[in-house]
Amino acid sequence: MSYSAFSGFDHLATGALPQVYAACGPDSLIFDRQTGRVVDIDPRFPPTDEGPRPGRPKLGVTPREVTLLPRHWDWLATQPGGASVALRKLVEEASRNPKAQRRAKADAAYRLATALVGNAPGYEEAMRALYAGQREDFAAHIEAWPADVRQVLEEMTAEAF
Repeated sequence: MSYSAFSGFDHLATGALPQVYAACGPDSLIFDRQTGRVVDIDPRFPPTDEGPRPGRPKLGVTPREVTLLPRHWDWLATQPGGASVALRKLVEEASRNPKAQRRAKADAAYRLATALVGNAPGYEEAMRALYAGQREDFAAHIEAWPADVRQVLEEMTAEAF
């Protein structure tokens, strides 16, 4: 995963989380470039470059409730591996769809832009152009934004159009 840190409109670093965190000051924001979300790090437990730990790796499985109609549960019950395996396969297949991937990249850029320059001139027009797939209009609307913010947004949206 890749992260970017900003202090105000100044881009501090991009890279792995431990390196980006090391470049940050107290007023910095770190963004996950894949999702555009701000990463909240407890300074008492900074990220490290530790390699894999011995033992069984954590799979990251999170139990949650899913509400479906009875006919959906009936169909899931007939699938090899049961409901969980079938749902994971459906989600994986849908997430590999190029349209969904472009939307996820646009969503990430939207989140980062909103946090950094949500009140900048041309913000709303830029976001409309982003979701409409209008690369040239998007570039025109962000032209007056701070250079560091513009550069990171251009990198993040390269595959969103």
